[in-house]
Amino acid sequence: MTPIIFHIDVNSAYLSWTAAEQLKNGAEVDIRTIPAIIGGDQKSRHGIVLAKSIPAKRFGIRTGEPVANALFKCSNLLLVPPDHHLYHERSRELMAYLQEFTPDIEQVSVDECYMDFTGIAHRFPSPVDGALQIKDGVRERFGFTVNIGISSVKLLAKMASDFEKPDKVHTLFPEEIKEKMWPLPMSELFMAGRSSVETLKKLEINTIGDLAKADPRIVELHLKSHGRMLWEFANGIDRSKVQVDSGEAKGIGNSTTLREDVTERAGACEVLGRLAESVGRRLRAAGQKANMVSVEVKYHTFQGVSHQRQLKKASNADAVLYREACGLFDELWDGEPIRLLGIRTSKLEEADAPEQLSLFDLVEEKPLDERQKKMSLAMDELRERFGESALRRGVPSSEKHID
Repeated sequence: MTPIIFHIDVNSAYLSWTAAEQLKNGAEVDIRTIPAIIGGDQKSRHGIVLAKSIPAKRFGIRTGEPVANALFKCSNLLLVPPDHHLYHERSRELMAYLQEFTPDIEQVSVDECYMDFTGIAHRFPSPVDGALQIKDGVRERFGFTVNIGISSVKLLAKMASDFEKPDKVHTLFPEEIKEKMWPLPMSELFMAGRSSVETLKKLEINTIGDLAKADPRIVELHLKSHGRMLWEFANGIDRSKVQVDSGEAKGIGNSTTLREDVTERAGACEVLGRLAESVGRRLRAAGQKANMVSVEVKYHTFQGVSHQRQLKKASNADAVLYREACGLFDELWDGEPIRLLGIRTSKLEEADAPEQLSLFDLVEEKPLDERQKKMSLAMDELRERFGESALRRGVPSSEKHID
């Protein structure tokens, strides 16, 4: 059976959720209909545009730019501070509503998710009819709108949901990519950041179709593994599946919003080192080890991406988590300034669960992972005695780049 995947994305989530709450409390003006933004104090680190109304967009206001710039572009712009408690509550309510249709949902951020519609497709005349019912139900029940993209793979469903907004349903099946996706500029391709787009322009690759028809070896030569991934995306190739939460232990992770955007790999790996130590320490304290590691990157534009990898052997050693996180980061990062980094572990098991040793492990007098575990435990003890700042991971020259 051909999979049917929905990508469901709240239209201008922070602003829409704020507007719906204000109207429920008796507001006379819907801030979605006037030049308005969600943003913090322009003197603080969070003094940037988090969401904008369509009228604000007409003034050239962009998500991620400083509030001061937005006010310069539109002097009568309404500024509303963010309410993250409200956003998480609305997100929870939305996911609960969607799970009334099917539990096969992968939430990827506070305002978007993938739904595997395959198992319930027989209940509806067509996938589009099902998506329209879900979309209209969100608007009627909650007072905000969503876009829904439909395809047989996650990537194309995501691309489809970004077509005309708001409150729309779009399809983008593999047979439609030449007509609907290839004419789009490269900047519209998922995971194509500004740096990658500029590199591709120098190769006279300006549209998604140009990239799809290009020699992938040349693209990979200039953009490494990220270039190969973009070429696959341009051709509609995506092997990822909807990752449904099984209800078991969700995992242990940590993330940090950076005081200043990171623009160099060394700085990012330094942050990942601290996160790996934090996550490793929590795993060991919980008596757990992980079989899966994922890395999250959120850019200065608030676009978020993540990537995960199955470990060869379950571990809670800082060095293992750090090594895998840096490798995942290298596959993810497109050169854009980074605002947030995170590491998450999942598929947990008891730390003392028996391990299947390989022949190479048996040949060594003391397996590498065993040495790393002992080192991590020793570091835990030192930090317990002398404080969190007693030890910091260094980045050896051999780890400064991972091919």
